[in-house]
Amino acid sequence: MAGQENCVRLTRSTVAKKRTAEFAGITDENVTNKKRVVLGELSNNVAGSVSKVQGKKPTTTTTQKLQCKGKVKAKSKVVRRVLLEGGDEKKEDFDAMSNDPQMCGYYASDIYGYLHQMEVDPKRRPLPDYIEKVQKDVSMSMRGVLVDWLVEVAEEYKLVSDTLYMTVSYIDRFLSLNPLNRQRLQLLGVSSMLIASKYEEITPPNVEDFCYITDNTYTKDEVVKMEADILKSLKFELGNPTVKTFLRRFTRVAQEDYKASSLQLEFLGCYLAELSLLDYGCVKFLPSMVAASVIFLTRFIIRPKCHPWSSALQRNLGYKASDLKECVLILHDLYLSRRGDSLHAVREKYKQHKVSNMWQQFRLLRRFQLLISKMFKKLRLLMLKMFKWWEFDT
Repeated sequence: MAGQENCVRLTRSTVAKKRTAEFAGITDENVTNKKRVVLGELSNNVAGSVSKVQGKKPTTTTTQKLQCKGKVKAKSKVVRRVLLEGGDEKKEDFDAMSNDPQMCGYYASDIYGYLHQMEVDPKRRPLPDYIEKVQKDVSMSMRGVLVDWLVEVAEEYKLVSDTLYMTVSYIDRFLSLNPLNRQRLQLLGVSSMLIASKYEEITPPNVEDFCYITDNTYTKDEVVKMEADILKSLKFELGNPTVKTFLRRFTRVAQEDYKASSLQLEFLGCYLAELSLLDYGCVKFLPSMVAASVIFLTRFIIRPKCHPWSSALQRNLGYKASDLKECVLILHDLYLSRRGDSLHAVREKYKQHKVSNMWQQFRLLRRFQLLISKMFKKLRLLMLKMFKWWEFDT
């Protein structure tokens, strides 16, 4: 298994370097492979118990805390953004029902209300038509090729998905403010990923790694200089929410009233969300709308005979099904390769043996469940026949 992983890794590295040569217009057949030490995954288990004190009367301080707590809870209902007009004030709070301490159920409504405010902030949003209005030497296809290559870079350096989403966000925001020459587009990509890695990763790659992945097309000083230009253009506002930010919560909400496998829903949702990064047409949509559209399309693909939207999703996600129509159609075209058919990095990423093995395990589990259900049906019919025989004998 280790040999197969190394084989796949070297192959992706070679492909990434060939794509780098295409950016710079250089062909180099003798490219040496660089081995990197893979960091192990760190577990983040929460262990602890909450002790309840019984038999004590609340003091004045405790009463004040409870009153403040009630005020904060009332305030959270006001802060929570409701996109639907005439929404039901008695709707259930999905986050408050969660028993997982990592979900921060009590504060979740305030957190996501703040994230919704951030995503509509013009300072943190790219222009929906920046290629037509701002850029003169950069086209939509060039942006798609850049993002496609960055997917391979993120896979090569084992970066988390949030780093990739933040990278694309920084690229779009920078290009909305500054016209750029096509020869510097790849430099913008690696410098944006350098910033996003420092923001998201525990041990981010260094500048030399990003110079190496570009086949040393750019020097260390050029990467650092572009990093400074990006930070100045964005005014150091780096913490904007992405599609992945909302997709985590939306997936949990979608699983509550759904009978399909949570693994299938989660993986297909992540796949569609990463496909949305490739298409310039998705820039105009809010991240929460793209995430909601991903949930809509995922449920439709898994269970096409059932309506993919429900009143619970409409209440908790804040969007009607009609609001998502345009975005869902774009995502569906990406899923069917009607758009971005020349961009293969995301599709190849989800064809890797690790992901495909998980899908295979899911299919085997599903087949086993169907087999067991058929056996129980046959056993039930046999038992009914036996009861009929006994009644006949008596």
